[in-house]
Amino acid sequence: MATTPARWVIHTVGPVFSPDVDRAPLLHDCYTSSLRVAADLGARSIAFPLISSRVYRWPKEDAIVQALTALHAEPTTIGVIRLVFFNEQTLG
Repeated sequence: MATTPARWVIHTVGPVFSPDVDRAPLLHDCYTSSLRVAADLGARSIAFPLISSRVYRWPKEDAIVQALTALHAEPTTIGVIRLVFFNEQTLG
């Protein structure tokens, strides 16, 4: 896959996972808000890391579910949306 330089970087801070407090809506909002910002900028594609899944200790499987749920639910004009796994540990 060829790479091209990013035109924009949209920064979002994910929530810290808590087994006692449901912060899933906050994680969902990270994806949907970023997607809206990208669409407003005129982006044609966007790539997301698995937000909150490392330093903020969100369980990988649930982080994937949250990301896919949010990205599928948000209407957008962006043609290509990628969820990027940076290493084998995240992927498998």
